[in-house]
Amino acid sequence: MLLIKLSKQTMGLVILTLAGLFSPLSSMAAVIDVSGVKYEDVIDQRGSKLILNGAGIRYKAVFKVYTAGLYLQKKASTMEDVISMPGSKRITLTMLREVDSNELGKLFTRGVEDNTPKSEMGKLIPGLIKMGQIFSDQKKLAVGDTIMVEWVPGVGGVISAKGKSQGEPFKEPEFYNALLRIWLGPVPADYKLKEALLGRSN
Repeated sequence: MLLIKLSKQTMGLVILTLAGLFSPLSSMAAVIDVSGVKYEDVIDQRGSKLILNGAGIRYKAVFKVYTAGLYLQKKASTMEDVISMPGSKRITLTMLREVDSNELGKLFTRGVEDNTPKSEMGKLIPGLIKMGQIFSDQKKLAVGDTIMVEWVPGVGGVISAKGKSQGEPFKEPEFYNALLRIWLGPVPADYKLKEALLGRSN
């Protein structure tokens, strides 16, 4: 009788395990941990399915500043592939230390300047001014605060801080691409982070 009872218990566990494997919950996205920050490998952005292309850490000297995760509609391993890819995109930053938001905005502006030909900078200035104001309004970014830079077809480029959209969307894809080059361009904010975002790190 004891063997039969154990068999029933075992069978119950098997049934529960199989039910979990074939239930909708089993198709939930896996989660990747980057220095304690969780990045799902599949997300929904306003009805579009995006996959995690890569994620890593932005260092300044030996200090961890933020994590970053790049989401695209399909995998890409070069900056050119990312920029030319149509559809929705998102890069999410999560702070690992308190950051002066105004200073971060200045670093973003410098990143755009470092990765954009001078002949193209003129048409980016209105967007840079608007972005600078967004960061200035935030004052401080605490540990765990997020910045999202999204491209949404039909809407434009959207910058969100601490879970809230900031200002009106940027309509020019050229400006959004200029922002992506901060991390993916020839002079990236962090070379190791660039490799991680492009899925090329070991």
